[in-house]
Amino acid sequence: MESVSTTATARRTGALAASGHPLVRPPAAAHLSDEQVAELGRELDAIRDEVIAERGASDAAYIRRVIKVQRGLEIAGRAALLAGRNKTAWVTGTTLLSFAKILENMEIGHNVLHGQWDWMRDPDIHSTTWEWDFVTPARSWQHTHNDLHHRWTNVIGKDKDVGYNLLRMSPDQPWRPFNLGNPLWNAILAPVFEWGIAIYDLELVDYREGTKSKAAIVRDLKAMGRKALRQFTKDYAATPVVAMVTGSGKQALWGTLAANAVRNVWAHAVIFCGHFPDGADTFTEEMVDGETRGDWYVRQMIGSANISGSRFMHLMTGNLSHQIEHHLFPDLPSNRYIEVAPKIRDICRRYGLPYNSGPLFKQVGSSWAKVFKYALPDKAAPAS
Repeated sequence: MESVSTTATARRTGALAASGHPLVRPPAAAHLSDEQVAELGRELDAIRDEVIAERGASDAAYIRRVIKVQRGLEIAGRAALLAGRNKTAWVTGTTLLSFAKILENMEIGHNVLHGQWDWMRDPDIHSTTWEWDFVTPARSWQHTHNDLHHRWTNVIGKDKDVGYNLLRMSPDQPWRPFNLGNPLWNAILAPVFEWGIAIYDLELVDYREGTKSKAAIVRDLKAMGRKALRQFTKDYAATPVVAMVTGSGKQALWGTLAANAVRNVWAHAVIFCGHFPDGADTFTEEMVDGETRGDWYVRQMIGSANISGSRFMHLMTGNLSHQIEHHLFPDLPSNRYIEVAPKIRDICRRYGLPYNSGPLFKQVGSSWAKVFKYALPDKAAPAS
């Protein structure tokens, strides 16, 4: 079995300094010396290497089993919607399809596209071939998410996932009158989250600022158009048209709309819980200038947050309930996060770093509190 994937590692970390320290260490890590950060990095590398060495048949069986269950749920859900005029059939079909879409998006699609299963060398479960049940094309998302977000996690001005060019989520982001709508924009975003991400992945701000070419934006628009047509055909044409045979076309249409909305609201909640609750730090560019691998690890730990809960909840979040572990090791199999989490918590304790974890309702509430808080301009500092 191969060792660390060079491509995945380069994509995750980018260019990091071999030694030294950034111009400014984040406040939560200011007490650490260069030697401590280097040792912390070695400990985390050892944890990663251990999982790499152990992964094998049981992990491959896990993801294949999840894919099989997901496809069964989707078939059963769409089949039930064919009889959607019956209320029980409609509720059953919509529920099953919602679960199927959540599983595909969170535990399968997101993680396959991170390259977590590339080591299996299965062309059907590979980051270069998978296309997920989401409006944004996989390749576009991989660029903004894998290449940019995971390299520049929570760095204001570098990681545009902080607010998705729509929301103000940090005091380091300049306030504009538009931000007064923060709560409204976020409430609208949640049920149409896949469309928000698709538009964000076009990088329209980059195009407007001249850092993305017209040819690139035209290419990405065409790719998004093709993907949107595919999604519309599958959800809002094929299933309702077949359901017309039983007189349930309208009910099937509403059922697929509802399932997509449920998946979008859930994905939105999970992503916000992992990045924006109280205690998840943001960073200035000074804090990453001269960053070593150990410093990069530290930034992932103090800039992310976990959700505590049951194994079923972890599964339905795509194990992004272990967002700290995912940001440390984005290309390790997601089913392994639960076993490395206690080791990461212990490292945080020993090095005096916060390990942000809490139940879903707490993390969701904390994230929404920030949405409201940063809708308003910052209070002026008192005169000296």
